[in-house]
Amino acid sequence: MTDSTTADAVADGATEGDTRVSEAGDAEATPASALPEPVVTARNVHIEYEVEPVVKAVRGVDLTIYRGEILGLAGESGCGKTTLAYGLNRLLKAPALMTDGGVTFHDREDGDIDVLALDGDGLRAFRWDKISMVFQGAMNSLNPVIKIRKQLFDVFTTHRPGMEKQAMEERARELLTMVGVDADRINSYPHELSGGMRQRVMIAMALALEPQLMIMDEPTTALDVVVQREIIREIMRLREIFGFAVIFITHDLPMLLEISDRVAVMLEGQIVERGTADEIYHNAQHDYTKRLLSSFPSLRGERGAFVRGGEDQ
Repeated sequence: MTDSTTADAVADGATEGDTRVSEAGDAEATPASALPEPVVTARNVHIEYEVEPVVKAVRGVDLTIYRGEILGLAGESGCGKTTLAYGLNRLLKAPALMTDGGVTFHDREDGDIDVLALDGDGLRAFRWDKISMVFQGAMNSLNPVIKIRKQLFDVFTTHRPGMEKQAMEERARELLTMVGVDADRINSYPHELSGGMRQRVMIAMALALEPQLMIMDEPTTALDVVVQREIIREIMRLREIFGFAVIFITHDLPMLLEISDRVAVMLEGQIVERGTADEIYHNAQHDYTKRLLSSFPSLRGERGAFVRGGEDQ
């Protein structure tokens, strides 16, 4: 695990008055005003699947997500990425159980919220309002027999019960336009939309209440590479407009290196390395990260040349 830059040095546990270590190795104090503002802090998270034998899916994870950043979460299938994301949002279902640790949401308006202490109506309101999630295989998550209008309206009916129908209509159309879908598609059934359009509708639903954190669990899975690129650009554009943070979960490490401010690499339920995209690409420390980097085919005959950049590439 490398801590060579300020962004990574303050990651996961920075508080006012902490001592930092510069790239030159000298201790230096970082002013509190210079530290990024956290939106979610997770400490010592342990999640198990209570089957026989017990599966320890997440083991002692510390993680901080900062406002406006894209945190890429990479790792092989079964390493615990999605389980961790579900734990942060209290979406775990039996036999999954968080056995230890804490999750704090740093709300802009209401201050710190102990996520694990929420229940009932409080938890229901929190999930879509403060943290939203685009699920793995999201483009197949829409109800096939209900029009897009009704599915968008359901978000407002649940979380904004006093909202008038005309306001819902205007907001739903605005959201579709925002994600690049013709507003008239509000009258369509999901099967009448392409895979990319359905994915955009799911992103619109996740944006409906302007959450402060959006968790995206492999949102481009099963999409062709051209549509993948369009979806990624749309996410980054919307992030710039609204300033929400993103946890982007994927196997595709090269893509994470392009779009992420920081990258965390998971292996067997633990985060084994984290750093800026540049640090991970040029100076990976953990053997597993190095193997991930070397597992992708080169485009120009040299290791790691899969990363795209520049106008002429």
